[in-house]
Amino acid sequence: MRIEDALRLALEADLDLVEVAPMAKPPVCKLMDYGKFKYESAVKAREDRKKQVNTVIKEMKLRPKIDDHDYETKKSHVIRFLKAGDKVKITIMFRGREQSRPELGFRLLKKLAEDVTEFGFVEYSPKQDGRNMIMVLGPVRKKSDKPSSKGDGDTESAVEPDELLISGIEDVDADGFDTDLDVDSDADVEDDA
Repeated sequence: MRIEDALRLALEADLDLVEVAPMAKPPVCKLMDYGKFKYESAVKAREDRKKQVNTVIKEMKLRPKIDDHDYETKKSHVIRFLKAGDKVKITIMFRGREQSRPELGFRLLKKLAEDVTEFGFVEYSPKQDGRNMIMVLGPVRKKSDKPSSKGDGDTESAVEPDELLISGIEDVDADGFDTDLDVDSDADVEDDA
């Protein structure tokens, strides 16, 4: 189709002529409301950003000669981070002569991993990195798997109010809009309460 004909069609339909694939042979164009298209794509991008889960890595630093009480405190912090759905990077810092005994740090990391097994798992096993030994723990439950605070009700049986009003969809036109939609009035809807 010639460009002049396509522009004439766009003017008659009160739409925009948008070039979809300029590199194709011949170039592909589409008749659409470009302002509405840009708005819908911006809304979709905003929704996608809301649903995105940011992975946060918290860091806990320990020494090989840590006292029992200090170890329990650090362990409780690690458990709190894992419950929140964050990854935890455990770093054991060796100083001076402690560097000649890396097995002490390995034992400490192994003990910590065993103590928090119900809240997290070892994502990266202990590895010596210069004067530090590093291990990463991942949460058993992700941030997106958190239980909802809306109540203990069954989420599968929950029905949106809009779904109650629609009794049937007869036909869908080319634009994706419902042409024959039987909608009951609000007065006909009975409350189950």
